[in-house]
Amino acid sequence: MDIVIIIFYLLGTVGYMAYLFFQKDSFQKIGFGVLLAGFVVHCIQIVASIYKLGYVPVENLNQTLSISAWAIISVFFWIQYQYHLKILGIFAAPLAAFIMVAASGLSAEPSQTQTVLKSLWLQAHIFGVFLGEAAFALACGTGLLYLLQERAIKSKSRGFFYKRLPSLDLLDLTGHACIMAGFLLVTVGLITGFVYAKSLWGRFWNWDPKEVWSCITWLIYAALIHQRYTVGWRGRKSAILAIIGFVAVVFTFLGVNFILKGHHEPFTRW
Repeated sequence: MDIVIIIFYLLGTVGYMAYLFFQKDSFQKIGFGVLLAGFVVHCIQIVASIYKLGYVPVENLNQTLSISAWAIISVFFWIQYQYHLKILGIFAAPLAAFIMVAASGLSAEPSQTQTVLKSLWLQAHIFGVFLGEAAFALACGTGLLYLLQERAIKSKSRGFFYKRLPSLDLLDLTGHACIMAGFLLVTVGLITGFVYAKSLWGRFWNWDPKEVWSCITWLIYAALIHQRYTVGWRGRKSAILAIIGFVAVVFTFLGVNFILKGHHEPFTRW
């Protein structure tokens, strides 16, 4: 079923790229429709796996990447519904397609940790963290679009992106909404993860590298939100920090397990 999802996400990418270049709503509608079809298939695949296994399929890197792609498209649809930022599809669609292509080349052999995955606390932890990090990914996307549009506005010739991207205010507002949603979801994910750790190992905190870097990432976004409401960090500063924050998210998700190992290493095993 992965190949079907990949085809839909790639076609969705083509549709959104055509929308960027030709600025015809029909291309955006095609891209959205194809992406939605792929998302429905993706949902069916995940629900079927949950029904079969009894828990969210995150037993290896193949499955965790697939859940990540699903989460990105989920949050993208929410953002499009709330803020009508159609052009964000040029970031969300290719990112999800790339992740699914990467996942398809990895082993689907499960780790030997199936029993620990059946906890409801762990299920809440997984959904909170994955959806939260997907929101941070789209905040990074809006940050990139903000910087491109800001540069176009300052340029005398305006350039390629000026008429193709929305206002800086809309990009800033949407990016902030992504950060707030992501921060709330990741906070829930961390809390439920700590509760689960207590039930499994007898303590909330184990100094696991993933725990440490997750808290570092959380603090980066907490600082960004704090600075926005206290000293008015908006626009360019917010966009740049959203991009930096997502770099920390990627390192926490992948780099920590590959370099530092820890309790989460089996779930991102090649």
